[in-house]
Amino acid sequence: MATERPIIICSRGSALALAQANWILAACRRAFPRATFELKIIRTTGDKLQKASMAKADPALPKGLFTKELETALLKGQADLAVHSLKDLPTELPAGLMLAATPKREDVRDVLIYRAAPAAAATPRGWAAHLPLRDFPRHATIATSSTRRKEQLLAARPDLRIVEIRGNLPTRLQKIATHADLDATVLALAGMTRLNYKILPDGRLTGEAVPAGLLATILEVDEMLPCVGQGAIGLEIRQDDPCIADICAALNHRATFQCVTAERAFLRGMGGGCQSPVAAHAQIRRRRLTLRAVSYHGARPRFGQGDTSPARAADLGRDLAGQLK
Repeated sequence: MATERPIIICSRGSALALAQANWILAACRRAFPRATFELKIIRTTGDKLQKASMAKADPALPKGLFTKELETALLKGQADLAVHSLKDLPTELPAGLMLAATPKREDVRDVLIYRAAPAAAATPRGWAAHLPLRDFPRHATIATSSTRRKEQLLAARPDLRIVEIRGNLPTRLQKIATHADLDATVLALAGMTRLNYKILPDGRLTGEAVPAGLLATILEVDEMLPCVGQGAIGLEIRQDDPCIADICAALNHRATFQCVTAERAFLRGMGGGCQSPVAAHAQIRRRRLTLRAVSYHGARPRFGQGDTSPARAADLGRDLAGQLK
């Protein structure tokens, strides 16, 4: 495929967004060596509102905090393809735009990050490696701005104190390492992996700008169900652009697209956004798509599960939302 003009890929400017966008840029150049691709960085409303609460339903905050400006660039023809963390992309897209593809998903699990106990401390405010959530010290303070994580943490451990935290990944790690009133945080393993952070066999967290003395424990899906679209990258384009649609088709991972279709249909049916207190995870095994979900709307959590053929992914998501409402 050869084009007369450069194909513009737009992205936010955060470290994770740039890592994802550059991965997509490289994949496009490999698949279409005769085309010219360029990367355009756009600052979004969410990037500007670093002090706004993400854990509270603030009606003053607009929808699409991390996507609106990218979508505007698409609609105005200033960009051809927007790269999103799919969990940030609203389920209702502006007229004229579509979710065209999702490359193969990363690990969907979350990670508990906390301080190691100093070797010579009489009363250390830190703990041993490989510490599971059930054995975390009582009344510990865990920082997260995700309502989904907060509800699941408190469901597993009602004694925990949950507080908000903002900032990019390195900033959050620094806060856990240095703030005496914070004991731990929870982050997505996919984002950490894309930024080249690693969890060593001894439980230590390593990577660029990782403060010394931090440990990591992966939370299995059974104890922390991920948010809709976690670990997936979404490629959004104009509906009337078959050339860009063909490019996206070459990057699409069919099973991932079917799974996130079910999850996003569930979220849409629940009437929530990316900060809604719901979680969902779909998998395809033996040609069947299974969707697990939980809603923390109301006084008690409601759990649901269903399975179907991958072709009916959206129907399953809608049906499960109907059951949990």
